Order: sequence, then structure tokens, then C-alpha cells
Amino acid sequence: MQGSTLKANGRVFAHIAQFYPELSAFRRDLHAHPELGFEEVYTSGRVVQALKACGVDEIHTGIGKTGVVAVIKGRSDTSGKMIGLRADMDALPMTETNDFAWKSSKNGLMHGCGHDGHTAMLVGAARYLAETRNFDGTAVLIFQPGEEGYAGAKEMIKDGLFDRFPVQSVYAMHNWPGMRPGTVGINPGAMMAAADRITIEVTGRGGHGAHAYQTIDPVLASAHIITAVQSIVSRNVRPIDSAVISICAVQAGDLGAMSVIPGKANMVGTVRTFNPSVQEMVIRRLNEVCSAVALGFGCTAAVHYETIYPATINTSAEALFAGDAAEALVGPENVVRNMEPSMGAEDFSFMLQVKPGAYFRIGQGAENGVGACYLHNSRYDFNDDILPLGAAMHASLAERYMPLASELNPDS
Repeated sequence: MQGSTLKANGRVFAHIAQFYPELSAFRRDLHAHPELGFEEVYTSGRVVQALKACGVDEIHTGIGKTGVVAVIKGRSDTSGKMIGLRADMDALPMTETNDFAWKSSKNGLMHGCGHDGHTAMLVGAARYLAETRNFDGTAVLIFQPGEEGYAGAKEMIKDGLFDRFPVQSVYAMHNWPGMRPGTVGINPGAMMAAADRITIEVTGRGGHGAHAYQTIDPVLASAHIITAVQSIVSRNVRPIDSAVISICAVQAGDLGAMSVIPGKANMVGTVRTFNPSVQEMVIRRLNEVCSAVALGFGCTAAVHYETIYPATINTSAEALFAGDAAEALVGPENVVRNMEPSMGAEDFSFMLQVKPGAYFRIGQGAENGVGACYLHNSRYDFNDDILPLGAAMHASLAERYMPLASELNPDS
């Protein structure tokens, strides 16, 4: 297997670049064996196997069900510092349509978001940090299950993650097909939106479609509700703020019963926000609008609002620190410091609610098509070329956060 064609600065990258064949093979093995959240038995087993080969000091399993934590101690620990580095491990319930040798071996399951690559990059960092130990403190490597809708980060925290490993800050990265390889994007504030689920149940009175005047039609009321809720963002959210309300599914009646007006209609959708005050306003207005519109048609509407993931908000000092580490690797011209936030969501947000830290993006979309498919696409694949750079980012964060005394005082 050829080496990565991507180049970066410094001894950390040069060292890790030598691991490319092993990291790529490891990543492709994970890709061929995708597992859903909290079912990552094979994946976590392979991670443990790799960590043992790397020579890390401690391996802890079963944190957050299938989560794995590795501990690597530096040459010294006079600083008492501890940094957290996180990668997610789970796949998606979707069918892969690629035809390469490492395509998913499981029907209906696919690594369509690149978590296989995230895991491989953190394993690469583990190998480097364990081999060199050029830092003064402790590196805690967090292999997290269940990011895709299962709140695996929250489960690991509930299971004592930060009590057992009291890191001072925590970092995570996500591949980004919309950016070219060799680039990094970060923001000192919001990176990803809060993701909430809404269920709206409209109740009327069913009957014969030929005698609609004898019914109270929940389908008609639902159609007006779908239109009306779009006014919440356009008329209640300040233009300089951001929010999205999407009704994504409607279920009412029976497609085989063309002349039966049902008694109920159900809608499911999502709300995305960055600001808690905007989120609270959306919740209030959804209840008001849905109830009022339904009442106008003689129906009732019940809104069930579930907060799933909070917004992913970087702390400014840690975002600046991560940006500096990225610049040292790829140069300031390849680091975007004011990355536009995404309305997508990420459960690393739970970790950032507990600890200072930063979440950033690493470019992987190449003009030749490798890694160019967007996330959650059936033809997506992680671009192995960026594996050494991602691993070097993790390792560089540890070394820069916990420098050896000789690094602080080169003449000593």
C-alpha cells in the first residue's frame, strides 16, 4: 500500500506518516464491519487490540456501554495536566452502494460519516504518543460509542468518564468533505446546532370522504400547521440568529382507503438552534401556533418537544489553542479560524457542557473524487490520505498542551 500523498510540517507528522499503511488497513477493516451505537463490540475489540500493540499504559473498557478509554503518561508529570482527545466509533443504519474491496459486509449498515477514520486517527495518535512520550502530563484517549443519535458522549459522562479521568480540556475533530485535504476549520464559538425532535398529534373526527362536512378533518388542519410553523423562524427569530424548523414526516389514514378521513394525523420533525433563548421561543411558539391553527379547524393539537443534542459551542481559549496547533502543521493559510457553523448536530456537545474544549473540522474532499461525497451519502468513503494529519493533530494538541521542560527551555 502506498503512503499518504498529503504533506504537513513538523516531526510529529513525519513520525506518524510512517504508520500510514497500518492505519489505512485498520480503517478499512472498521469500514467493512460497521456497527450501530452501543453495539460496537467488534469495533471496540479491534481498538483494544490496537491500543495494546501501541503500548499505552492503561485501557479501560465498558465506559458508556461499549466505550474505550486509553491512558498514556508522558515522560514526566510535574505539570499535573491531563488532556482529553475523543473519536466516535459508530456507523449508520444505511445501505452502502460502493463497490471497493472494503465496502460494508453488513446489509443496511454503513460507515457513512467517517467514524471509522476518526477512530483510526486517534489510534495513530496513541501509537505516536506511546512511542515518543514527548509531553509532561497525561493523555486520555476517548473512543466513544453511539454518536449517531444515541448520545454516547452523555452515557460515558454518566458512567463517570470525567470523574475517573479529570481532564482539564477535551478536543474532537470531524472530517469535512466540503474542505480540501490539508485544511482545518474551527470557530471560537458555535460549531454545530442543537438538535431537537418534535412530534405533533392532531386530533379531529374521522368519517367518509364523500361527507366531509360531517367530519373534523385532521389532515386539512395538519397541512395548514405545516405551512404555519414556517412563519416562526421568518417572523420570530432575529435575522442575525439562526434556526430551522422542518416537518419531515406526516402519517394519517390508510393509503388503501381513499374515501376515509382519519381521526388523527401525526407529524414528526426537527428543530435546530444555537441560542437557548431562541430554542425556548421556538418551543413556545410551536405550541401556540399548532394549537391555534388546529383549533381554527375544530381540531386539537398536542406538541411533544424532545431536546436531543445541545449546541456544540467551543470555548474561545481552547479554539485559539487548537487553531494554533493546526497552523503549525499545515500553515496559517490552510486554517479557517471563523468556520461557518453547521445546522447539523454532534453529541460532543455534552462533553463541552462539562469541560472546556474545542471541536474542529479536517478537510478530506479531493478533486479526484476521493472522499468527495458528503456525509451520510450511500457512496461516501473516508479519505485515507488525511489519516496521518488527523493523528498528528491529536498528538500535537497533547504535546503543545503539556510541553516538556526541555521544550519550554530549549537551552536547559
